[in-house]
Amino acid sequence: MIAEPDGPEDRLRRFATIWSRAVFPATSTSLTRPEFEELLLPLARRLSEALRARTFEAEEGKAVGAALVSAHCTDPDALTRSLECVDAYLVLYCGGDGSQEDLRIRSARLQHAMAAGFAQALRERTLAEQEAISVAALQAQGVVAQALHATEARFRAVFEGAAIGIGMADLDGNILQVNGALLRMFGINDQTMGGRNVREWTHPDDAPQTWTLYDELVRGEREHYHVEKAFYRPDGTVLWTNLTVSLLRDADGNPQYQLALMEDTTERRLLNLRLRYEATHDALTGLPNRTLFFERLEKALGAGNNQRFGLCYLDLDGFKTINDSLGHAAGDRLLVEVADRLQSCATAPGEMVARLGGDEFVALTTGPDTEREVDELAGRIMNALITPVSIDGRDLTVRGSIGIVEGPAGERGPAEVLRSADITMYRAKSAGGNRFELADPEADARAITRHGLTTALPAALDRNEFFIEYQPLVHLGDGSVRGAEALVRWLHPQHGVLGPDRFIPLAEHTGLIVPLGRWVLEQSVRQARAWRETYGDAVPLRINVNLSPCQLTHPGLVQDTVDILERTGVAPDALCLEVTESALIGADDDLLKPLRRLAEMGVDIALDDFGTGYSNLANLRRLPVSILKLDRSFTQSMQQFPADPVDLKIVEGIVSLAHSLNLAVTVEGVETGAQAEQLRILGCDTAQGWFYARPGPPERLHDLALVDATG
Repeated sequence: MIAEPDGPEDRLRRFATIWSRAVFPATSTSLTRPEFEELLLPLARRLSEALRARTFEAEEGKAVGAALVSAHCTDPDALTRSLECVDAYLVLYCGGDGSQEDLRIRSARLQHAMAAGFAQALRERTLAEQEAISVAALQAQGVVAQALHATEARFRAVFEGAAIGIGMADLDGNILQVNGALLRMFGINDQTMGGRNVREWTHPDDAPQTWTLYDELVRGEREHYHVEKAFYRPDGTVLWTNLTVSLLRDADGNPQYQLALMEDTTERRLLNLRLRYEATHDALTGLPNRTLFFERLEKALGAGNNQRFGLCYLDLDGFKTINDSLGHAAGDRLLVEVADRLQSCATAPGEMVARLGGDEFVALTTGPDTEREVDELAGRIMNALITPVSIDGRDLTVRGSIGIVEGPAGERGPAEVLRSADITMYRAKSAGGNRFELADPEADARAITRHGLTTALPAALDRNEFFIEYQPLVHLGDGSVRGAEALVRWLHPQHGVLGPDRFIPLAEHTGLIVPLGRWVLEQSVRQARAWRETYGDAVPLRINVNLSPCQLTHPGLVQDTVDILERTGVAPDALCLEVTESALIGADDDLLKPLRRLAEMGVDIALDDFGTGYSNLANLRRLPVSILKLDRSFTQSMQQFPADPVDLKIVEGIVSLAHSLNLAVTVEGVETGAQAEQLRILGCDTAQGWFYARPGPPERLHDLALVDATG
């Protein structure tokens, strides 16, 4: 049994709730279920009032049915559920105390009225929607017609007035229509274009994928493609274009036409080619420049299939002298003539000549047999330079040095190959020039090492990587230690301990020899002071320090020496500066002046490597030297018994001459006791060599001197 609510309003609310729950699932509304219940509440009130009215009004039921349509309850199931709800609950909740029979009759009549009102409202709504759709369709049709007309007019205007060429063809390639710009690009008229087919426009420079893309487009497999394409004009000239081809489909999506857009890029391409030529060719000689040469070399080195390459690196000998004496204009004319001759030497397939800059040229040959071809190419180049070049009425002899690198492709990069050729060329130049040399990996490695050492020298001095070893100087008469020669060493982080022959020439070349020599002098003089403080006057040790030719010409030599001696508190007679004989050959008074000043102060000057410079012995009288150091080449034969009598006479004569000039004689390279004894007999004063001690730390000299001092 259903419990009745207390008041009429509560019963009405309960009926609306039941109605909303029954109909809501069948509605098409954005309202929530409680919101939908509030929408049905006034309809429920109208039904309740019509049920209990004195006279029955069917219009109320029609109004409620129409209201359901307005509330989007247009689904037939919504009407069915509403009628079932009214039939079951309207009398129960809204009938009051009236006759149940009469109330049910009225309820049935209200249901019929609701159904009629619902049907009428739904029909009117459907008709209204159909009318709206028809009107919209007519309006749309008019708009589309206008749009199509406007679009066609705009297309025609664009087609005829476009600056780019436009053409349309069917899927078989038959040309249907072209615009004026395209006709002007090809230099033809519309009649000439008629009957042409797209496939007639092939060109040897077509990219491989051009016609593949075209076939895919006409088959409907792609919508468009873009390529750079060349066309022949009727007059035989070439038209270059940026070509875009698009596929046009019909209303059903089937391929129907092809549309081509062409932009004339001929002038731009010619300009780009000109700029490319200027960027890759030497302005003076017209030869390929470094940029183009590297591209060709990289391509040659990347080739496979047992391909090889040969490279000739040419540098003219003495070109700077020609520039300095005759001027740069004459030098330029010489370079042009050399370039023409080189160009005539490299005419075979796979050969090219380029100018890298200045007076440096390269010739490249590629192929399977470059071992023979590169030698022949170098020979042709050398022969081409034999004939003098006439410049301003002067016949100039042209000489050149060539470095040759040859090998299989794929093993080295362009930079490595060119570096090897450059190193080899300088090796040919160092050997006298006017020749060619073949690359040697070991020589390359030595040159690269020298370059690495050269660049590392300045930092090495700052990082205190240099140290000094000392080789004792022994008196031949009594065997006592009289001093030591300071020999600088470099403790390189990668190469270990390097002797002076590895880095002193590099230091002289870079100018670092001056600060390095100053450092060696100061460290050596400080060591001399330490020895004298240890042994006093009992063992008057003297330090010998080598001077390079660069140091001799440095204006600060004398002042630096004075400052170091004063700063360390060492007397000048504790220092001996060794200068090679070759450095003083032909020396003028300006070069000798610093040495004379040092000698006047009490510093001994030794003439090192005496006998190797082929100097005039009469020059000894004008040199401020007090010691001659005989080169080891004079005494090597004395290591065995009997000694070469010629060498004995030479040494005896030198010693006699030196003593007559009040010069002491020191001998280098003493390695045996027999050699030392023979030198003593000949009258030599002091000696040094492995027989006494190898160069070592200063502590070793302490030990030797201590033995002498203690007997």
